[in-house]
Amino acid sequence: MIRRLAKRLLEERLHRYPAVAVVGPRQVGKTTLARSLDGLYFDLETDADRTRIDVEWPRLSDGHDLVILDEAQSHPDIFKRLRSAIDEDRKRRGRFLLLGSVSPALAKGVSESLAGRLSIVELTPFLLDELGNKRLRDLWLYGGYPDAGVLEPSAYPQWAKDYLALLAQRDLPTWGLAAKPATTTRLFRMLATVHAQEWNASSLAGALGITYHTINGYLDWLEGAFLIRRLEPFHANLKKRLVKRPKVYWRDSGLVHSLLQVRDWDQLLSQPQVGASWEGFVIEQTIAAVQTIGIEAHPYFFRTSDGHELDLVLDFGDRRWAIEVKLTSNPIPEDMSRARKVGEMIGATRVFLVSQVPHSSVTEEASSCNLPRFLSELAAQG
Repeated sequence: MIRRLAKRLLEERLHRYPAVAVVGPRQVGKTTLARSLDGLYFDLETDADRTRIDVEWPRLSDGHDLVILDEAQSHPDIFKRLRSAIDEDRKRRGRFLLLGSVSPALAKGVSESLAGRLSIVELTPFLLDELGNKRLRDLWLYGGYPDAGVLEPSAYPQWAKDYLALLAQRDLPTWGLAAKPATTTRLFRMLATVHAQEWNASSLAGALGITYHTINGYLDWLEGAFLIRRLEPFHANLKKRLVKRPKVYWRDSGLVHSLLQVRDWDQLLSQPQVGASWEGFVIEQTIAAVQTIGIEAHPYFFRTSDGHELDLVLDFGDRRWAIEVKLTSNPIPEDMSRARKVGEMIGATRVFLVSQVPHSSVTEEASSCNLPRFLSELAAQG
């Protein structure tokens, strides 16, 4: 079994909090991760396990075993019981582990009943550091969902298509998204075509025949379901006019490739959106690594109205990294010069040009490197 990097963070949080919630998209491996721990497992979507929890709760809440509650949002009454059990002995740690996709029921239960009693750990699709650097090409093409193709290539792209169809037809409406499944499916495809671009709500809303307020609400839902990431602009104290709209990315490269009807490696490289796909892949691997390692850093992008830009800015509070992403194995010196110039504009302490170079050149100020080397530099911050 592939060891998930989030396990270390999860075990650390269980030593510090009475309860921990592992959240993330469906089919990402939350249950597998939880079962790798020594605990008592209950699937709250099944009547049998709901009955077991109800009957055995006094013993479970007083015992010393970790109680794992899968799909916690499907049984809202459990949150009050958890709060009561935790409050009876606030000093005990690592008692409950909740699993669930983000939904209004889970968010409400956590915010109303478990605020201050619970820590949240996000489990992402596979990361490059989990699969190994030799799998970079496969991970980019197929995406990181365990069943989507990265472990069994024949599953791609049908698994991704079925996964998105199920979200549009069942999960998102169940969680409260008001859009019809056909509208959601059209929105999926439209978002694939604007992957890595600035968000233009009015343009997409017009194409769907809805208001921009409505489509902004839909985007909130897709972001909450871990499908889409909104990257906010970095605001520096400059005389130049800055772009204020966020950029929108599909979080998993395999899902966006399936929507673009990319079937194999050769077709990916021939796509007009291949550069945007690589940019989104690098950015998501970076942000997911930051979260999984437990680094305190806020991600942004930077762009001025006259064309100065950085694909990613990591703000650590006491230092700042400027990252430019290029789809090339042979970046030219001007690429680094531009990145350094814009990095100086935002006060960056380090500048990275991340491409597909076979050999990296890393210094304390400006580095031209491939993604594995960049991620190793990032891991050293943890």
